[in-house]
Amino acid sequence: MRLPRTTFDARSLLDYTGRERRAARPQFAKAFDAIDTGEHCLLDWWFNDDAGEHVRFSEEADGTGWMARLLPIRDELLRGDTRPLYLGWLARLGNRELSADDREPPLPDGLKTLTPAQNALAEFLMLDPDWLAAAAEKSPPFSAGPDDNDRFDPWLSELTEDEMRTALRMLLEGRHQEAERTLRRRFRAWEQERLPKRVASLVVPRCVSEIEARVSLHRLAREQQERDAHEAAEARRKAERSGYLTSLLEDEDSAWSAIDSKLQRGSGSSYDQAFRALQDLAEAYAGAKRDATFRRRLVRLMAQHGKRGAWVAQLTKAGYTWEPKR
Repeated sequence: MRLPRTTFDARSLLDYTGRERRAARPQFAKAFDAIDTGEHCLLDWWFNDDAGEHVRFSEEADGTGWMARLLPIRDELLRGDTRPLYLGWLARLGNRELSADDREPPLPDGLKTLTPAQNALAEFLMLDPDWLAAAAEKSPPFSAGPDDNDRFDPWLSELTEDEMRTALRMLLEGRHQEAERTLRRRFRAWEQERLPKRVASLVVPRCVSEIEARVSLHRLAREQQERDAHEAAEARRKAERSGYLTSLLEDEDSAWSAIDSKLQRGSGSSYDQAFRALQDLAEAYAGAKRDATFRRRLVRLMAQHGKRGAWVAQLTKAGYTWEPKR
């Protein structure tokens, strides 16, 4: 992804890539890197799949959608959002480019609430969700709220007329992303200078081992959440199924008539539809402890359709029994 060279300074990129920006691509792909072309900076997020186990990323049926999903990341970076850079660092971690005592880069705001494009990037890079959750633990919210406005006001009151004129000129010239990026950078620098203890407590870099120590807790929490969601979905499914079966018995004559109508058509597909409807009725009667009623109604149905060979074979194979017509 190509960005103006001034979007991020060299030092900040070095925090994420772990090396000086280069002028050529290495022989072996790294998970995240930056290439300096002179006027621009090329950011490369690499998905390493030497084993070819994830061909869906390159298959036309699925691969063509990735560019559209990832494209908004460029605008986010231009506005100064460093979350995509941090995701790149996590990809390096998953690519075994880091050691346990390596320290993380500056932790961005909003890592717990990624944008759709950033979620797509995390998916593309196959980031471990538990590692991402552990890394995001201490990330403050990204969206500006009332408390953030209170933080901005003292800084805004100190801006000189020239600084405000420069920012307004950038906006009028259509350079809104550059204006936002510049103002956010200046605000962070001001805050770090004026409130060093408060800011330092939020951004103390952790080493890889510290993040790793929290991964298992997030994995357990995620697995429990998935179990709870599965159980809730299963409970909803059972409730919906129970309601449907109850409704069949509330108008059982219509249900049997519908099966009869399907069988009258005499086609293979109508037999399949009739069989599924019969299975539903059998389950409904069994749930209401009215199995004897089901058998009597089935005998009555087969008195009309007991000579349909394909239909009889289908019922016999499923284990249904009825008294033959005499």
